[in-house]
Amino acid sequence: MSKNATSFICQTCGFASAKWLGRCPDCGNWNSFTEEKAGAVSAKSRSGPASKPVRLSEVHTEDAPRILTANAEFDRVLGGGLVPGSLVLLGGEPGIGKSTLLLQIAQALQARGRRVLYVSGEESAQQIKMRAERLGSEDAGEIFVLAESSLEAILGAVTGIRPTDLIVDSIQTTFSEALESAPGSISQVRHVAACFLNLAKTDQVPVFLIGHVTKDGSIAGPKALEHIVDTVLYFEGERHHNHRIVRAVKNRFGAANEIGVFEMTGRGLLPVQSPSDLFLKEREEAAPGSAVACALEGTRPILVEVQALVLSSQYGTARRTATGLDYNRISLLVAMMEKRMGIPMTGCDIYVNAAGGLQIDEPASDLALFAAILSSFRNRALPPSTVLIGELGLSGEVRPVSQAHVRVREAAAMGFRRCILPAGNIPLHDPVESIELIPLRTILELSEAIFGGTVAGA
Repeated sequence: MSKNATSFICQTCGFASAKWLGRCPDCGNWNSFTEEKAGAVSAKSRSGPASKPVRLSEVHTEDAPRILTANAEFDRVLGGGLVPGSLVLLGGEPGIGKSTLLLQIAQALQARGRRVLYVSGEESAQQIKMRAERLGSEDAGEIFVLAESSLEAILGAVTGIRPTDLIVDSIQTTFSEALESAPGSISQVRHVAACFLNLAKTDQVPVFLIGHVTKDGSIAGPKALEHIVDTVLYFEGERHHNHRIVRAVKNRFGAANEIGVFEMTGRGLLPVQSPSDLFLKEREEAAPGSAVACALEGTRPILVEVQALVLSSQYGTARRTATGLDYNRISLLVAMMEKRMGIPMTGCDIYVNAAGGLQIDEPASDLALFAAILSSFRNRALPPSTVLIGELGLSGEVRPVSQAHVRVREAAAMGFRRCILPAGNIPLHDPVESIELIPLRTILELSEAIFGGTVAGA
């Protein structure tokens, strides 16, 4: 190695280069390279005896005991509770509630007799105490607070206190004195996360890491962190809504894409028992351009209102705007509507929205979105108490969806009496007697099912 051991590291993806580059050849971002010196990292990071190879037949496969946090939604996102020795990364926009949620989890864990160490590199102990009082903490005797950014000081406090759970706020402000790079750089983030991973696996201490979000909505250094941690959780939803959504993007101990729904109140983030009721609370059944879809988020079916507004374009080029839905998917469905049903959509502005700030990306919502656009175009409301489930193909066929019986059962529980679904999903694996099932094979049958007539030339 040369005497001047420096390299240029992309702060987005971690790509290393011997010289500065204007654009990263790996991720394509501009002006993301910073110069970092290759410091000598101490190899003394493992405590206890070294691991030895064992036969696969001798490995026990009993499920690890789960630690319940008394927060039903948070336990659901984690896959049924907290796993000892797991490393969890929680990311989100500033002010969305990351610190509030983990402080509530710390209070719930200490109420169960566990010792929690809350480390903050951004707030003082007094600020954390004020937040705990707002959350209604009467007894927090087993919650220890440390306002520190040095990794070595944090590990020393862990050795002295011996906590059962560790919370670090945040991973970008924590730095190691063994590296000369600045806090938050890709080298620091990777090294600090690896040290906390070693601590979690060696001492079987669950570790929570709070990660900041960049302008494009991803955690800083995502490729370096997502491969290291066991679970990656993201906050979703609009900050202006009174509810928050936590989604499991990666989970080695549970289902990925699982979500937990919380309501922001003066007492913190409270779990929402019925998310479908929350997203449909302000819905008007007699409004044209409104349809109800049943999206499957992880293992949970959620009913959400899909809204569409279609009007004649005032300009030469029609506009297509999507909020909470895939823009490319909308363009595809509109093109199919014009081709297969003969409905002129070229000169129409189309605006679609998933009410409540929920992001819907699964194809099973195609039928509801298609029906909402058709309803707004004809200015006729869909029949009341109707839910639509189905994926649409380019030739106009209605394709079956997975776990249709779970979706239909959720719709029946929410009071819906009619369900329009693909014919390939009938008969259901688990029939529901209180709801009428209307099967569809092609999109040409949709108008008869919801309006009782054809739409050709409408």
